[in-house]
Amino acid sequence: MSEKTDVPGSVKGAELSRAPDEAAKAEERPKWDNKVQYLLTCIGFAVGLGNVWRFPYLCQVYGGGAFLIPYLIALVFEGLPLLHMELAIGQRLRTGSIGVWTSISPYLSGVGVASMTVSFLVGLFYNTILAWVLWYFFHSFQNPLPWQSCPVNANRTGHVEECQKSTAVNYFWYRDTLNITPNIEVSGDLQWWLVVCLASAWCIVYICFIRGIETIGKAVYVTATFPYLVLTIFLIRALTLPGATIGLRHLFTPNWETLKNPTVWLDAATQIFFSLSLAFGGLIAFSSYNPQKNNCERDALIVGCINSATSIYASIPIFSILGFKALSNYNDCLNGNIQLLMNTFNIADGNITEENYEKWLRHLNSTDPNQVAELDLKTCDLQALLDQSASGTGLAFIVFTEAVIKMPGSQVWAVLFFIMLFSLGLSSMFGNMEGVLTPLLDLHLVPKCIPKEIFTGLICVVSFIVALIFTLGSGNYWLEIFNNYVGSLPLLVIAFFEITAVSYIYGATRFSDDVEWMTGRRPNLYWQVTWRVISPLMLLVVFLAYVVVQAQEKPTYEAWNPDYVRNSNTFIQEQTNLPTFSPLTPNVADQQRLVVCLEFFSFPGRHHITAKTSKSSHTEAWIPIFIKYKGEIQKKAASVSTAYVDIFLY
Repeated sequence: MSEKTDVPGSVKGAELSRAPDEAAKAEERPKWDNKVQYLLTCIGFAVGLGNVWRFPYLCQVYGGGAFLIPYLIALVFEGLPLLHMELAIGQRLRTGSIGVWTSISPYLSGVGVASMTVSFLVGLFYNTILAWVLWYFFHSFQNPLPWQSCPVNANRTGHVEECQKSTAVNYFWYRDTLNITPNIEVSGDLQWWLVVCLASAWCIVYICFIRGIETIGKAVYVTATFPYLVLTIFLIRALTLPGATIGLRHLFTPNWETLKNPTVWLDAATQIFFSLSLAFGGLIAFSSYNPQKNNCERDALIVGCINSATSIYASIPIFSILGFKALSNYNDCLNGNIQLLMNTFNIADGNITEENYEKWLRHLNSTDPNQVAELDLKTCDLQALLDQSASGTGLAFIVFTEAVIKMPGSQVWAVLFFIMLFSLGLSSMFGNMEGVLTPLLDLHLVPKCIPKEIFTGLICVVSFIVALIFTLGSGNYWLEIFNNYVGSLPLLVIAFFEITAVSYIYGATRFSDDVEWMTGRRPNLYWQVTWRVISPLMLLVVFLAYVVVQAQEKPTYEAWNPDYVRNSNTFIQEQTNLPTFSPLTPNVADQQRLVVCLEFFSFPGRHHITAKTSKSSHTEAWIPIFIKYKGEIQKKAASVSTAYVDIFLY
């Protein structure tokens, strides 16, 4: 690719456009040992943690199988064209992201710098997640698992109060692992155990990366294939668990009405974009080590299709296990209520069963409603338990770890699960590091007296030092900020400039000439139309929609502060004498108290809310109600007490 214009359609002109010194450099450039190494590396970079903990969540939230329609449309018209373009341009110019875009135009060098910067910043928090995975992996060998029950307090007279207010799984994550502060303004101290795990994670990355693609190519034989082995083992085991079919039915039952929601299409487009790891510069770097005579079109189709198939494949064992968890929690809830009724009304064991529970409850409500109301029975709703969706760290470190507890041989499944997560994350880290190191080395910014191994080590040390911010008590809050803003909007902007530069600055015709010279076949009409029109337009629409959505939302983050609810409840009782509730233990009484709060604020349509709450559960009733009336709550609460807002936001 040169700046000199070739005759349109002349493949020979594209070939002769290479400068002699460029050809000489191409001969000196390292190469993959074989095609399998290259494909496994690209697949490992594309298939990451998001395939396991993000895609299943989107399927569940957005209509199950119906979400596959916008997802596949985004794959065909946005993901594959961009993937093919990056692999082709890196293979043609045989240089990193900065060198590629500078070759097209010196004014585009900022695109390469932006890709390198994003790769560096994403690598910081991505490897921190691997440090958390290592922490859980080390604790997975304990029997029983440390997140199975609440720890004993200092006086050994009971369990830790903070843990009892929530769950053992939440306590182990927020207190034992993160030792999290009440909010981001309180930094807290460095947690030494996280520092050790973070240092271990960076050491592993350095060892795998010490000699570039020579060592990466060996490591991906394990890191890119082992997750599929673990997923298959989980699939076989999960399908034999009670409740597996319930989870799968809930995941894939299509709700076609959700397709009318524009947010579904926006999330599908962003998911396929980020899932393929586009615009990071890693794919360009990997393909630059290919021989120029290589079928990059076939490579793009293989990597893109395997990535999407992995997302669907991973959803099956994940939601089979979550269905098992929901059924187990539902049975525990029913049995707890049954035991409470039998003890209160002196009913003989075995008279109340799960099958006749509703009949007995109606009978007792008709004969002694006051005493039943005082029991504070929990609402047992299987559908509500299935609707308790989670993604990201919430799925990996809270929801799934809770499900593992209930599985026979929980230690084995915990170890396998966290090894799988570490393998997925490690192979993705290879792409992030390559997106940083390759541009710097190609531009000869590193003195020749410094060996590549030493320079790689310096980058890892600097990254480790900067990433120490994530090991503070407030580190999880900072990681969420990085995750939400560093690896999202900037990548959309970079990708838009990439495809625009290739199609309209370098020229789609010249680019097609280069692809024909490399593959022996000219790109067909599908690639031509998507490169020129559809993909740039889709990226622009997604970018504008993303900006509009973000502008309408106030930036928030989830905090862990058990004292927040207690202090707010006390203040509310003193100021208003209204009944209060704890959102940590949702039940029928809590829902009724929420209605009281809504009545106090005089919401429009509050009678509809009351009727819905009397029949619905915690997840389906009072949380969506708050989301719907959040603005009104905040306005009306200002005249009484901000404690009302705090208790809902907790």
